[in-house]
Amino acid sequence: MTSASAVPGIRRRTRRLRVEAAGCAVAALCVVTAAPAVADGGRGGAKPTIVLVHGAFADGSSWNGVIERLERKGYTVMAPANPLRGLYSDSAYIASVLKTVKGPVVLAGHSYGGAVISTAAAGNPQVKSLVYVSALMPDVGESGMSLSARFPSALGTATTSVPYQAGGVSGTDLYLKRDKVHPVFAACLSAGEANLLAVTQRPAATTAFSEKAKAAAWKDIPSWALVGRQDMTINPEQERFEAKRAHSHTVEIDTCHVSLVARPDAVADLILQAATATTTATATNTAATDPAHPTLATTGTPGRGAQAITLGGIAGASVAAGSAVVLLGRRLRHRTH
Repeated sequence: MTSASAVPGIRRRTRRLRVEAAGCAVAALCVVTAAPAVADGGRGGAKPTIVLVHGAFADGSSWNGVIERLERKGYTVMAPANPLRGLYSDSAYIASVLKTVKGPVVLAGHSYGGAVISTAAAGNPQVKSLVYVSALMPDVGESGMSLSARFPSALGTATTSVPYQAGGVSGTDLYLKRDKVHPVFAACLSAGEANLLAVTQRPAATTAFSEKAKAAAWKDIPSWALVGRQDMTINPEQERFEAKRAHSHTVEIDTCHVSLVARPDAVADLILQAATATTTATATNTAATDPAHPTLATTGTPGRGAQAITLGGIAGASVAAGSAVVLLGRRLRHRTH
C-alpha cells in the first residue's frame, strides 16, 4: 500500500506524466495537420494568367467564347490588341504587355498570332506554356510566307492588297476578299456570321507575313497545338508539321480556320490543359527537371488526396495519444505498487 506521506509526490509525478502525454498527442496532431497544406501545394499553386493573341483579319473579340469559358473556371484572362503591323513590332508590343503581368502566364495565339507569341515569349521566364490554335509556328529564319510556300493553301488567292500611309510610314495592307471570307476563312460558320467577320476585319501589313522569325520560344517552352482538319487558310499539313517539330501536345478537330469562334469549347479545353499542367509543374517543380515535357494534371477530385492524408494523420495522432495514455497508466501503476 502507498503511505500517506508519499501521496503528494505521486500526485506531482502524475500531473507531470499527464502533461507529457498531452504534449505527445499535440505534437502528433501538429505534424499531420501540416500535411494538407503540403498536399494542396503539390497539386495546386497559383493559377496562371491566360493571355490570348488574335491573328490577322481579326481582333480580340474573336476569343469571346473562349474567354467566357476560361473565366468560369476562375482564370484571369487578357486579350490584347495585336497591332498587325509586322512580326517584329507586333511581337515587341505583346512582349511589353506580358511584362505587366504578375506571376505565371499561359500564352495562346491564333493563326498569325502564333508567330507573334513565338517571338514575344522568348526569354520571358514567366511564360510557362504556349498554345497554338490553327496557328503559324515559324522556326528561326522562317516566315509566314516561306511556310505557306511549302504548304500551299487557299489563302494565296483570297487576299487583296491595299496601300496605306500612317504617320509618315507607308506600306501595304492585306484584306480578305469579301467573297472569300466564308469559303476560305470561316466555312464552319453561317454565311451571316462570316459576313460580319468580313465587314469588321482588320487588315494585316504584308510585313506580318514576310518578316523572318528571330526567335522560336516553342523550342524552350512546353507547347500545345490545335489542328483544324478543315482549315483552308493554313494547310492542316503545315499545322501538323509545326506541332510535331515543336513536340507539342496536339489535338485535331473537325473545324475551319476560326476554330476559336466555331469551337470555343475545344479551344478552351486545350488552353485549360496547358494551364493545369503549368500550375502542377510550378507547384512540384517538374518544369525544372523536364521543361519540354511537363507532367499533365492528375485526374480525380481535387483535394481528395489531402483529405485522405488528413484523416490518416488524425488516426495516427489518435494512436500516438492513446499510446501516451497507456504509458502513463503503466508508469502510475508501477510507482503506486
